[in-house]
Amino acid sequence: MQACPTESLYCTHDMADTGDAEFVASADQMARLVLAEALEYLPYESHPVTTPTEAVYEGSKLAQRVCGVSIVRAGESMEHVLREWVPSAVVGKILIQRDEATAEPFFYFDKLPANIHECSVVLLDPMCATGGSACAAIECLAARGVKPANIVFANIVSCPEGLAFVAEKFPDVHIVTGVVDNGLNSQKYIVPGLGDYGDRYYFTA
Repeated sequence: MQACPTESLYCTHDMADTGDAEFVASADQMARLVLAEALEYLPYESHPVTTPTEAVYEGSKLAQRVCGVSIVRAGESMEHVLREWVPSAVVGKILIQRDEATAEPFFYFDKLPANIHECSVVLLDPMCATGGSACAAIECLAARGVKPANIVFANIVSCPEGLAFVAEKFPDVHIVTGVVDNGLNSQKYIVPGLGDYGDRYYFTA
């Protein structure tokens, strides 16, 4: 695994006073920055381009089709940003919910492209607390033939415990995160954190 925390992307302010629209705007900006970095870990191939001056520029293009896989529902907030960067990206979904009593992930269902094993996969989940949901999603992808080395986990807020758990189980997965917070509290929530990302993004808090 190559973890690439981009802590300079993190903007600190009083999150308790952040309005709904401001939260979404900030979240989208963070997602753009994180995903721009995440795409650097996908394979590229040479692609010469003839310019209007008839000169040939040795450019590059993605070597494989990109599949964004969001962990429902917070991960869905990052889908439109991925498609801004890669309009041709296909999108899959995995529903995993955490048991609040045990903090263990519970798999419900997935909807993934049949040829996902031929794609470069960007796993989307803005929060990485225990790392359990991310690992359950990676296991689901591996069962469909996706090699962990072909997965980039794009994440906005993480903590040392979650990153270590994912790295131990799947050392070949690339991780790009916006910020590494202090750790987990007794309820296994990220601290200082920002609350429930999905509820704040979709105005259901």
